[in-house]
Amino acid sequence: MGVELELAVLLGFAILGPAIFAVFEIETPWWRKVLKWSIVCAVTLGLYRVVGHWAVAFPLGAGLAGITFHFWWCRKHGIDPLRATPRDRYYQLRGWVRQ
Repeated sequence: MGVELELAVLLGFAILGPAIFAVFEIETPWWRKVLKWSIVCAVTLGLYRVVGHWAVAFPLGAGLAGITFHFWWCRKHGIDPLRATPRDRYYQLRGWVRQ
């Protein structure tokens, strides 16, 4: 098996990530989302050339670290980590203007 494993993991993250966490990125500019996924893909595929299938550890580890930080940050600021409520407080903390 070649790079297919890494591509499958990246595809899974690209599909499930926005579907699960879209509520937390409503006001994030499109270019930041594209940049984030471009970096994750580039690093993963670059690592594949160096360490082989161990490159899968990067998106998995980054995802685990992101979820851990997300839950910590939300709980610290009184935000429900699954629903981003209370919404007004969440927008205020992110620096977004609620419309």
